[in-house]
Order: sequence, then structure tokens, then C-alpha cells
Amino acid sequence: MQDGKTAVHEGKEANDQLAIDGGTPVRSEPLPLEFPGVHHMNDEEATAVGRVVKSRSLFRYYGLDLQKEVENFEAEFAKFLGVSHVLAVSSGTGALQVALSALGVGPGQEVIVPAYMWVSVVAAVVNRGAIPVLADIDDTFCIDPKVLESKITSRTAGIIVVHMSGAPADIKAIQEVARRHKLFLLEDCAQCVGGSVGGKKVGTFGDIATFSFQMNKNMTSGDGGCVVTNDRKLYQRAFACHDLGYVRDEKGRLNMSDPDLCLWGHGCRLDEIRGSVLRVQLKKLPQIVGSMRRSKYRIRKALEALPKIQLRRIVDPEGDTSSFLLTTYADANTAQRVNQALRAEGIVTYPQGLSNIMMTEWGLHLYYNIASLVKRTSIDVRHSPWKLSENAGSTFQYEKGTCPAADSLFERTIVLAVPSALTQRDEDDIIRAFEKVYKAILA
Repeated sequence: MQDGKTAVHEGKEANDQLAIDGGTPVRSEPLPLEFPGVHHMNDEEATAVGRVVKSRSLFRYYGLDLQKEVENFEAEFAKFLGVSHVLAVSSGTGALQVALSALGVGPGQEVIVPAYMWVSVVAAVVNRGAIPVLADIDDTFCIDPKVLESKITSRTAGIIVVHMSGAPADIKAIQEVARRHKLFLLEDCAQCVGGSVGGKKVGTFGDIATFSFQMNKNMTSGDGGCVVTNDRKLYQRAFACHDLGYVRDEKGRLNMSDPDLCLWGHGCRLDEIRGSVLRVQLKKLPQIVGSMRRSKYRIRKALEALPKIQLRRIVDPEGDTSSFLLTTYADANTAQRVNQALRAEGIVTYPQGLSNIMMTEWGLHLYYNIASLVKRTSIDVRHSPWKLSENAGSTFQYEKGTCPAADSLFERTIVLAVPSALTQRDEDDIIRAFEKVYKAILA
């Protein structure tokens, strides 16, 4: 009997030993890849694409048998969000360029951007000849409303708030600052499609908003995006800028009769094939987000019992699209030890994906990793925004150390993707790995 007890005890010790120290890993299979919309693709998307190809009408404005897929998607997405105008474009990056063009951003202006974003945000500002001004983030991992006042100058034109890593920013507080100072507010919702605060969808708080439907996003057509607004004038300007610089009539022909809408275009129209895919994906979006939310909050609930793991502050859990789980630790060394141990336990995905990594490895999401920003480069070195006479006197700093709260969070945080295809067993393994590592390293 004593020998049996000893064997059980030894087995439990072996099971509790970290894999990084020679123990048995929690799992041996990689977790699903992070691409949310892709996991819910099936014959419905294939049928939609086939319908467009058979029509031989792939351009959105005219064709042999136009299906009006993009036009219908715009109407359906507008209804989903509760906005007046939606303009589909070819990418989220294009959406940012079009939105800032519609707002008339240019030299002599400053635009406040968060320290945690995607490179396309600052690229859009720089490409308009304006100066990006970094603002620190708080424990929502989005722009900190409390630091905005100190960033506003006589040249500040507006604020770009980015709803990062699946969850909304403290948008109402940011909106209040923008309104009080009469600044435009642009919401970048690329990583939070379907998110909301107080039941109101992200993208409907600002003057204008952008979305992305790239491969990594909650709903996808491979690439694509859109600009949304309740302001008809902004919509018309955005329409002209996304096309050839002019609006179109009901037959899809360019209309040059309005002198206020004779602009310059970016040529980033969306095609009918991707429009058809987005219509199908939009219908699936509640299911996609619901899957991620169930998985994430089951894992979060388990982690709440582990007090030395700090969880990201979520402004509205009901509006969290839940595509990422961010966990933060007391110091960088602890976070790295936990991350290495979790990865050894098998909490990894396939080589072509990124999951369970230190946030410092998160590439162009971190302001100081954007070499073109830090070095203040430009396509045309003679007319770099930082060299333009209109921008003389604007202060700027982009090196690491500019945003200390962000720097600290980046070094102490682990990014774990929450795929929309997690099984209960996958969730159990993630929870078990965290508990095992916690007991060995943090308890």
C-alpha cells in the first residue's frame, strides 16, 4: 500500500514538473492559428465568389451582369454598425489614407497617435505631410485619455484612437477631450471589428472610422477595409479620394460637376469578389466573436484566481471581441520566464502564426520598432514632413523612452492569440499550463 502511494506521489510530482525543466508538456499539438474569420469559412464563401465570377462583372461600378456585392455589403455593414455611410476600400491601410484625406489633414498639422498601434497609422499621417505625435497608453493598452491634454498644441488637428488587440479603448473619455478641444476623432477599428462600448459599436463614436478585413482580422476577405461616417460631406470627400478624385453618378460614371469634389484619388476601390466574401463573413461575425469571447473569458476566469498575473483592463467585457489575451507581470524577467515556460508546455501555434510571445516581439505594433518613424525617413527626402517649413516648430520624439508607460507594459506583457476555433480541450490545456507555470514560478 505504501509503495502505491509513493508511485502516485511521484507521478504527480512528474506531472507538475515544468517541461522546461524536463517534465512532461501539457500538450504536444500546436494550438490553432489565430486567423478568426478564416476558421469559419466554408462553401458559402466559395458559392459567393463563384456567383461573381460567373457574372463576369468583377468591377464594382459596372459590368456585364453587375451583382452589386460591394454596394450591398456597404449597406449591410452600415446597418450592422448603425451609421449613415460606409465606403468599402481595398485595405485597412488604404482606409486610413482615405479618411485622413477626407479630413483634409496636411502640412502644418499635428495628429496624436497611440504608442501601441500598427505602422499604417503613423504612415497615413506622414504620407499626408503632417506630424505624428505619440501619446502613451494605459492598462487598456489603448491611448490614455489622461495624457491627451499635454499633447495638444495650436497645431493639433485631431486624434487617432486605435482599438487594439480586440478590445475597445476608453472611447467616451477620449471623445470628450476631442470635442472639448474641437479636434477630429478618427477611430481605427481594424483589430476590433464587432466591438462595442455600452452597446454602441466602435467606429460610431468619432467623426470618421476605419476598418480592416485583412487575413488576421475578425472577418476577412484576405485583404480589404472600409471607411465609415455619419457626416455626408466627409463621406463624399472619402468617396472621391478612394477612387480617382471624383464622385460617380448612378451609372458608375465619374462626375466632375462639383468643384468641391474635384480632388485627387488613392485608387483603392474594393472589387466585387471580396465584396461577396465580406457579405458572407459579416453574417458570421457574431458567431466568430462569440466563439472567441467564450474561450477568452473562460480562460480569464481561471487566471483571476492567480493574483500575480495582471489581466488587461477591459472597458466593456460585453463589447470585447476577445481575439487576444494579454497578461502582464511584475517585471520583464518574470514575464520572460513565464513565457518561455508556457511555450515549453506546448502553448504555441504553427510556425506561420504568432502566438504566446513577449509583446516586445510584436514588431511594428510598437512605436519604437517602426524604423521609419524613429529615423524620420520619407519617400521624398527633400519634402519629409519633419523638414517642411509648415511644420517648423512642431516638437516630436519617437525613440524608445518617449512613452514610458507603454515601454513598461511592452516589456512585462505576454500576447496570446485566442483563435475562433479553440476547443474545450484547447482551453483546458491553456488553463492547465498557466496554473502549472504559476505554481512553479510565481506562487
